[in-house]
Amino acid sequence: MEKIEFEKAKVFSFNDSVEYASGGILSKSVLKKETGNISLFSFAMGEALSEHTVPYDAMIQIVDGKGEITIGGTPYILQAGEAIILPANIPHAVKAVEKFKMVLTMIRSK
Repeated sequence: MEKIEFEKAKVFSFNDSVEYASGGILSKSVLKKETGNISLFSFAMGEALSEHTVPYDAMIQIVDGKGEITIGGTPYILQAGEAIILPANIPHAVKAVEKFKMVLTMIRSK
C-alpha cells in the first residue's frame, strides 16, 4: 500500500525526499487534508505545468534549482530559498528553466 503522506514526527529534508526524473515531473504528497495540501515536486529541465486556475491561494517554495512561475501573464524566475504566492482565480503556470524542486502549499477556502 502506497503512503499518502510523509511520516509524522520524523525529520526530513524536502530536497532529499524526491529525486529527479529524466525528462519528467515527479510529485509526492507531504500532507493531504480536506482544508489543503502540501506537495513536493521535481521537474527535469524544460518540463512544465501548463497554465491553469484554481479557486484558492497557493504558495510555491523553491528548494533546489531554478524555475519560472508565470502569474497572470507575468513571469517570475525563482531559485532555491525563494517563494511566491499564487492568488486564487488568476491563471498561473510553472516551467523548469533548469532542473528544480518545489514545495506547493494549497489552502482551500470555505
